[in-house]
Amino acid sequence: MKNVSILVPESSVMQAIADPQYLFSAANQFLVAAGKAPLFHVELVGAKKDVKLNNGLFSVHTDKQLKDVVKTDLVLIPALFGDMQAAISKNQTLLPWINEQYENGAEVASLCVGAFLLASTGLLNGKKCSTHWGFQNEFRQMFPEVEVVDGSIITEEHRIYSSGGANSYWTLLLHLLEKYTDRATAVLASKYFAVDIDRDSQAVFAMFMGQKNHGDESIKKAQEYIEQHTQEKISIDELADMAAVGRRSFERRFKLATNNSVLEYILRVKIEAAKRQFENSRKNINEVMYDIGYTDTKAFRAMFKKLTGLTPVEYRNKYNKMATPD
Repeated sequence: MKNVSILVPESSVMQAIADPQYLFSAANQFLVAAGKAPLFHVELVGAKKDVKLNNGLFSVHTDKQLKDVVKTDLVLIPALFGDMQAAISKNQTLLPWINEQYENGAEVASLCVGAFLLASTGLLNGKKCSTHWGFQNEFRQMFPEVEVVDGSIITEEHRIYSSGGANSYWTLLLHLLEKYTDRATAVLASKYFAVDIDRDSQAVFAMFMGQKNHGDESIKKAQEYIEQHTQEKISIDELADMAAVGRRSFERRFKLATNNSVLEYILRVKIEAAKRQFENSRKNINEVMYDIGYTDTKAFRAMFKKLTGLTPVEYRNKYNKMATPD
């Protein structure tokens, strides 16, 4: 029997508590239907018996309090909601308990921005981590010792797991289910819950939002210039001159401030502009390509797929109902 402890932190997302509880409970039913014994003992665990969520709109009754858990095999940390710093402050009592369970042999997994609470334990220091694409810049600022993997759905390292944003945590839950049971049970669960299995990237959902929460005004002006001139070919020397600093110094400061090299930033901004056009216009692939300053079709398609996981045609067909065939 595998003991699964689903934490119920304050300021957490109720669905990220209910979904894993539902999945592992349903998996028991699948196993019984196949003539096997149920495998999972699932419990909601919290610092107190009743935890209020969404400013008291919901209340979750826990099965056990932290002090009553003797041993568990898997600790699941659900997504948090609202201000991450405030949410972490409210849940300080959970941190030593998570560390204790890990030291006792439990695996620990965070769902979406539950990674902020997991990182607060120190267990992720020097390790890789996934989280919601929209929170990656904030996460990097708060936890510089952790390596955030861009676009990744799942990271796994030394019995610690993390997942990408929002519903992509289902991919991690199915991954864990397959690990504890078998492929057939995981596939059955994916069909039952109507979610994709083995999706390995959240890049197609990501929107690039340049890191501007820094104090370097010259770099911020360069970022704004890049974003306002997506049709033009912009050189690093040109941007360095605008910032009135040498090229090497400019590149160093840009990377430090934005977590991207200058060329990476320019490419990401251009591809983001292309995505918006594919979503909202009837332009064909070549028209969009020219609008963002590309003239090499092969290079554009390769870069677009690298950053989004889809070809330009696939992306347009997925998100634009007005699209006409090229």
